[in-house]
Formats: sequence, C-alpha cells, structure tokens
Amino acid sequence: MAPCILWLDEIEKGLSGITSSDISDAGTTARVFGSFITWLQEKKTPVFVIATSNDIEKLPPEVLRKGRFDEIFFIDLPTNDERIEIFKIHIELIGRDPSNFDLDILADKTKGFSGAEIKEAIIAGMYDYFGEERKLATEYITKAIEETIPLSQTMSQKINKLRPWAGIWSITSTSASWTR
Repeated sequence: MAPCILWLDEIEKGLSGITSSDISDAGTTARVFGSFITWLQEKKTPVFVIATSNDIEKLPPEVLRKGRFDEIFFIDLPTNDERIEIFKIHIELIGRDPSNFDLDILADKTKGFSGAEIKEAIIAGMYDYFGEERKLATEYITKAIEETIPLSQTMSQKINKLRPWAGIWSITSTSASWTR
C-alpha cells in the first residue's frame, strides 16, 4: 500500500491503558504497543506517519523518542491574522460573504480561541439569527463569542505548562501572542 499516509488522531487515547495492560488484558495492549513503536523505528516502506495529541503528557516516553517520529511540533492558538482567516473560511463555508462582517472585531474578541471554538461561535450565531428570522451579522457571532469560555481560559494552566515544553515564550505576561 505504500507510499501512503497513516494518520493517528489523538494518539494518547489509543495508547491509554498500556501501563495496566498486564492486569486488564493479559498484556495484549503492551505487546501491540511494542510492535507499533518497533515498526515506527524500523519501517522500510514510505509510510508518512502523522499523529495528533491533545495531551502530550499522557504519551509514553518511548513514543516521543527521536527516530519514531521525524518531527514533534506544537501548534499554538491562532494569531489575530490567523483568526481573521479562520473567520473568512468558515463564513464562506456557510455560503456568506466575509466582507459583510467586521472580521477585525471578531478576531479581536476571539483572542485565546482555537479554530474550532471560532467555528462553533459562527454556528451558535447562526442559531440566534435563524431563530429571529434575520440575516446573520457580526452582532450574532459577537454574542456567541461573549457567551463562550474558551479552553485557553478553562485549561490555562495546562496550556501555559505546554508552551515552555514546546519552546515558546510569552512576549508579555498579558499577551495572547506567542512566538518562537
């Protein structure tokens, strides 16, 4: 089947239970894990392996060892310009013209939001305008944003612990902008 791409989404969930494997499944999970990391290290066919993880601390160190994955990198929360682009994309996906929205205000109000949270704010705004039988506008999306508590607030300790691990530092203590 090679060349191909193997995508492992939220790999930490697939590897959960490795340490208790001898108790719960007679060691099957641990053996499969061992075979997998050996394959990652020694594969000869052109298989590009991509894995995502929402909680890198839950991954066993054997997975993070150099040689298993070519690169390990961290994707932080979107910058202001990136949030504008995310709004443009998702507004276009619902068949609306992004130029009819104040993208600067929306991007400013979503400082600390992930791309998924921005998408969901647009969807929540759609429910509000649909219920009132009006045209979707910046105000409906803004209302949904104001009613959202982003993960960057509820999980701020975890996120802030992850940034130094990834080699990212804050420009100022109150800034949402992060850079290498």
